[in-house]
Amino acid sequence: MSSKKSFTITVNNNKTEKEGINYLLSINQNFINPSKESRKLILEILEMDQKFIRAFDLIMIPGHTNLEEIIELNSYQHITLIELKTTKKKLPNLPKGFFFGATESEFELARLLGEKFKFCFVSLHEESLSYELLSLNNLSKIIKNKRIQYQINL
Repeated sequence: MSSKKSFTITVNNNKTEKEGINYLLSINQNFINPSKESRKLILEILEMDQKFIRAFDLIMIPGHTNLEEIIELNSYQHITLIELKTTKKKLPNLPKGFFFGATESEFELARLLGEKFKFCFVSLHEESLSYELLSLNNLSKIIKNKRIQYQINL
């Protein structure tokens, strides 16, 4: 059973992520928020395991916007998966100073897809409201410290 503090942190993180998604969708119509069923289909099209269903938050498809209700897609060639990392911290030189957690699945999917997977760093602070898209290759070049933390269920 999780402590009240850890539950509160989870709720706040989820709320911040939703704010980040809403911010991106409002300022750039190229970001698309797929439904759970669409995520499954996208992974099928990409010939990727369904274990990656939670390893991305948004997608981008050239020629398509978030104003469309239905997007017909037969090919994987132009889909870019976006994993969102959001903070309310003031970061005038985004992503410099960003602290975030990431799953092994996110990094594995990023390795498998290369330039077709981007980490999107969002600062929601009113004085540094912005975002930055980075491929794993570009992200790896600027990581200062990286450590592994195990989260275990019994």
